[in-house]
Amino acid sequence: MPGVGIVDYGMGNLRSVEKGLEKAGVRAEHSDDPYRLEAFDGLILPGVGAFGDAMRNLVELDMVRALHEFIESGRPLLGICLGLQLLFDESEEHGRFEGLGLIPGRVIRLPAGVKVPHMGWNVLNKKRDVPLFEGIPEGTRFYFVHSFYCEPSDPGWSVATTPYGLDFTCAAGRDNVWGVQFHPEKSSTLGLSVLENFARMVSAGR
Repeated sequence: MPGVGIVDYGMGNLRSVEKGLEKAGVRAEHSDDPYRLEAFDGLILPGVGAFGDAMRNLVELDMVRALHEFIESGRPLLGICLGLQLLFDESEEHGRFEGLGLIPGRVIRLPAGVKVPHMGWNVLNKKRDVPLFEGIPEGTRFYFVHSFYCEPSDPGWSVATTPYGLDFTCAAGRDNVWGVQFHPEKSSTLGLSVLENFARMVSAGR
């Protein structure tokens, strides 16, 4: 299996992601060195916490430049939870904050009338077939913990949706930029299958 790097910027659940990858048979290493990222075949951007704090940490560590250069090289990246949200242009969480700008669109609060955070298991409804969800049946349940959701400005980026007050994009991606709102490392066997699929994408260079 190819080498997958986990971006350490002080806000990710690194060990749980690393353990999930290990269970999926994927060799993984986390790093807070932006120059070390160049050595990996694929990257995972995890995340727990507030969008603004996360972006500040990424900027201070020079990870924004490193992540853009990695994407420009054509190698795959997968954002998980807050990691997906950071891929977007901006977020309204506690103000307005610019994101990495790798996926066009914004991150907005879940609608009034639903319990926040959205926590627990919920279904995934696929909008199109992609390698990341190969072998994942329609309606598979994954584990979520979040208060904001992603709204791509180009619907073509949306890969799957989940119902919670509205049908929100729970997975987005194309080419070598991918992300999921749920936690595959906490989503049992089929969650590990998502990580295995990402490793295959890394191996195939897509």
